[in-house]
Amino acid sequence: QVQLVESGGGLVQAGGSLRLSCAASGRTFSRYTMGWFRQAPGKEREFVAAISWISGRAYYADSVKGRFTISRDNAKNTVYLQMNSLKPEDTAVYYCAAAQLAVATSSREYESWGQGTQVTVSS
Repeated sequence: QVQLVESGGGLVQAGGSLRLSCAASGRTFSRYTMGWFRQAPGKEREFVAAISWISGRAYYADSVKGRFTISRDNAKNTVYLQMNSLKPEDTAVYYCAAAQLAVATSSREYESWGQGTQVTVSS
């Protein structure tokens, strides 16, 4: 497993941008598919984005397509989530996760999780 630490959350107005970062420990980061999930109060945790370690292909939830971009820097053991055109409904705790699979978009497929970072979008 890898240890994950998210950062970059905060309060932003609707239409604004934030970039989340997730730093991973361990020398095998490049062999993990990395994902971002979020959980709003009273709701279940939902998939946001993932990036495959094999193909580098990115996958997105329909609700964030065209607004969010996931990327990774294997040299820095870090995955990013650039969030643009933020909406109040994007308000949630955002979690970084790692999976030893080529593709993973379900939370059940991920074995390592960060502690989460709060993103609040005001209207």
